[in-house]
This record gives sequence, structure tokens and C-alpha cells, in this order.
Amino acid sequence: MQRMILRFQLCALVFAHLCAVTALGQQPTDQLAEARAFLASGQLAKSEAFLHTYLIDHPASADAHFLLGDVLFREQKAQASLAEFTAGAEVRRPKPDELKTVASDYVLLHDYSDADKWFSAVTVESPNDANAWYLLGRTKYNEELYNEAIPNFEHALLLRPRYIEAENNLGLSLRELNKLDEAKAAFQTAIDWQSGSPIDAQPYLNLGTLLTEQGDLEKAISSLLKAVTLAPNNPKTHEELANAYKAQNNFANAQSELERAVALAPDISALHYKLAEIYRKQGFKELARRDLLRGSC
Repeated sequence: MQRMILRFQLCALVFAHLCAVTALGQQPTDQLAEARAFLASGQLAKSEAFLHTYLIDHPASADAHFLLGDVLFREQKAQASLAEFTAGAEVRRPKPDELKTVASDYVLLHDYSDADKWFSAVTVESPNDANAWYLLGRTKYNEELYNEAIPNFEHALLLRPRYIEAENNLGLSLRELNKLDEAKAAFQTAIDWQSGSPIDAQPYLNLGTLLTEQGDLEKAISSLLKAVTLAPNNPKTHEELANAYKAQNNFANAQSELERAVALAPDISALHYKLAEIYRKQGFKELARRDLLRGSC
């Protein structure tokens, strides 16, 4: 489940980045301005329709193919998006920000080897792009190449000091390499950088999870409560807080958090099994049986 959520987070990150850079790197031609306006306002269907019509009369327009590829990516149509980039590449090579979309299509397809290839190309062509180094590090993390992920996160931090996501993911990579003290320090640094106005729940979640595993439950619960406050709709924050409460034998609170997690992610069997166990420990046999059945569906 943790791996699935991390993959989802990576997809979410590339979506967020690409939404921010749509207008960068190239000036729209007058003919494509309307499609770009639709895209900028989130009207993806209208942008896609405009571009399909435009390409009927201008099939050799690389800009139109690449813009359509961007739209299709945002619609999570990765294969169709890649087809447009392939068509456009017959006219000209995609620019670095366009290659980010190519790489991100492969992230959606869980083809991390090809995503690695294209994010690496972006770092060569645009070496001062901190986000590209970060996304390459995330991709290598998903490839389980933790030793290779670390220098990418470190380089992103060199280019963009106090880059919270990069520091947090540096901690995740260190944790996978069993460098637990260094991992905790990285998570704490990512928390400290948010000072009095935290917005990113992930460092709190990751630090709390690690502290739970090490038996430092009071500090773990404090960190995980903050994660739940910042990301109340993330089932993982509730699940990990439940794990900490369970380790304290505080089954009532563990039950409450797992019930919230199940409500947010009813199709995740593991959550039903965990909730059934908590019900069983409290003698709620019928409730335990109910969630075991739900988990097996």
C-alpha cells in the first residue's frame, strides 16, 4: 500500500508541476492561443477538441501535437499523449518542459525505466531545473534505486535551498537504506523549514511512521496528529496514526482512525483487515466479521 501511495504521490507531483509551467518555455502562436487559453483555465475537453480540429489542417505543426500531448496527459490519457509527442518529434525535438510531459506519461504508465530516461534527458538539457532533478530522484526511488535517488535530491536542494519535497524524499531514500538517524534528521529538517505555517503533511507522516517503528510513541503520535490535521483526506495519515495508537494499546483511538481511513479508501483490503483486528481485540466480533468480509471482496 505504501508503494502504491508513493506512486500516486509522484503522479500528483508531476501533474502539479506541469500545471505550473504550461505557459513557460514557448510563446503561443496566435493560432494556438485559444487552445492554450482553454488549457490554462482547465477546460481540457475544449482545448483537446480545438487541437484535433486544428491538426486536420496543420498535421505538421509540432507545437500543436505537443500541446495536444500536454492536454491528453492532464486527462490521464498517457498512451494517446505519447502518440502526439511522437508525431510532433518528427518535425522537431521536444523542448525540456515538453520532455517532462513525456517522462510524466511514463510515470502514469508505471514505466519508470523510460521515465528515468526522459527526466535524465531534461537534466542534461536544462541542468539548472531543480524540479527536474527532484522528479528524476522520485523516479529512481520508485525504481528502488535509492543510492541513485539521493544525489538527485541533493542536487535539487543545491539548486533550490529549502526545497521541502526534496528534503523529505531524501529522508525516504535514506530510510530505505536503513540510515535511520539520517532519515529522521531529513524529515525533521523538512518540518523545520515550514516554520510556523506548515502546509506539507508528508514530513510529519514519514517522521511519525519511523518513530512508531522505533517505539517512540509519544513523539510519533504528536507528529502524526499534525499530519492528519494537514492532510485529513489522506487515508495513510489516519492509518499510521492508528498504528501508533495500537502500539500504545489505545484501541479505541486506533479504531476511530482506521474507520476514517476505511471511509476514505473503502477499496483497500488491508485497511479492512486492520480494522477487523482492532474490533476483535475489543471483543466486537460481529464488526470484525463484517470488515473481514469487506476486505475479502
